[in-house]
Amino acid sequence: MDRRKFLQAGAAGLALSSARGYAAESLDGKAKRVGLIGPGWYGKCDLFRLIQVAPVEVVSLCDVDKRMLAEAAEMVADRQASKKKPRTYGDYREMLKEKDLDIVLIATPDHWHALPMIAAVEAGADVYVQKPISVDVVEGQAMLSAARKHGRVVQVGVQRRSTPHVIEARDEIIRAGKLGKIGLVEIYCYYHMRARGNPPDADPPDYLDWEMWTGPAPMRPYNELAHPGRWRAFTEYSNGIVGDMCIHMFDTARFMLDVGWPNRVGSSGGIFVDPGSKANISDTQTATFDFDDDDLTIVWQHRTWGDSPDPDYPWGVTFYGEKGTLKLSVFRWDFQPHGGGQPIHRDVTYELEQYPEDKTEKRLEKHCAPAIRYHMLDFLEAIRTRGKPVADIEQGYISTASCILANLACDLGRTLTWNPKQGRVVGDDEANRLLRRPYRAPWVHPEPEDV
Repeated sequence: MDRRKFLQAGAAGLALSSARGYAAESLDGKAKRVGLIGPGWYGKCDLFRLIQVAPVEVVSLCDVDKRMLAEAAEMVADRQASKKKPRTYGDYREMLKEKDLDIVLIATPDHWHALPMIAAVEAGADVYVQKPISVDVVEGQAMLSAARKHGRVVQVGVQRRSTPHVIEARDEIIRAGKLGKIGLVEIYCYYHMRARGNPPDADPPDYLDWEMWTGPAPMRPYNELAHPGRWRAFTEYSNGIVGDMCIHMFDTARFMLDVGWPNRVGSSGGIFVDPGSKANISDTQTATFDFDDDDLTIVWQHRTWGDSPDPDYPWGVTFYGEKGTLKLSVFRWDFQPHGGGQPIHRDVTYELEQYPEDKTEKRLEKHCAPAIRYHMLDFLEAIRTRGKPVADIEQGYISTASCILANLACDLGRTLTWNPKQGRVVGDDEANRLLRRPYRAPWVHPEPEDV
């Protein structure tokens, strides 16, 4: 079954047995050995979707939070077919030293993506790594070169590329020519994404290795705003809302329009409304990505205050074409032709009857579960064929680096021109120095190798 037919079948309500049968075929009938680094919220979401569609054996879990790790081990034992409890580790290097894993999932905070991913491919594993792939551009370059050097399959968690209704909109509206020429795409998020409040710094809890959690990032005092889960509010660990929410819709637009690198990236913004919080990411920001070769501009906006211009689309992407307008989100899409023609509406497809555990799983975004499953199946098919998955590490690098460039342009107060072949900003030594963040000792920043 090819990928498009599979996704079409999934959107129509694919039976559980068929999905697992397809997964087994993708794995050549063998139970792949799986390890997860970062079994927090989305780490478990990813892992449990993989368990749903593939005959895998989860043998290893790693986290610096002992309480989170123990809870995840119990949940995995309950969910996987063997009912075996996985081994647990506090250091990913010890886990990977075993060299007995076929697949490694990485769902750590963003500042901990690069080193474990590179170590995993060096240990012979194929990798599913969450977005954004890195916190600086050179990390992403090193990750791409490591994947290619070691011949490993790396799928990035930008699962809109495997979302049935997104693919449907791409095929039925964009590829069918119903928009005509597209010159402008708006991407946006109006959710409140910053951590509110200003709790005091404190000693880390005894179950958390704060030194290891911080890793190569600058050392800050422990604060409950950072762990668990709200670390994206700090530039030390993430690229803020642009790195968290913009990358999804930017990558979606790139996927649907089949475009590569932007030529120029500009941005402006800052903390304009909520200066009282410890959070140091922007609460208001606009970024412009110009694709000269495609006569296209993609414009991002976020603000964590006020109302959404369209309550049905608080986070999404809008394509403006000469023949009509297409709005798309994780929940739905709407096409409105110019001149009063017949509009088209579609909703996300849930699969709660085929996968009843989705109904009760803690913190699961039920609308995202099918997308993650299909993204995992695409990953497994690439493992079987040793080909590139739909969100190959190179695509993740392009989308991640473009968002990082937007933040750098905002910080520097000027538009950046990008040379993708050289992997550098054109004529801007200051910007190029910022492509690599300093690492805290003893951690050493990875460097790309010529492959």
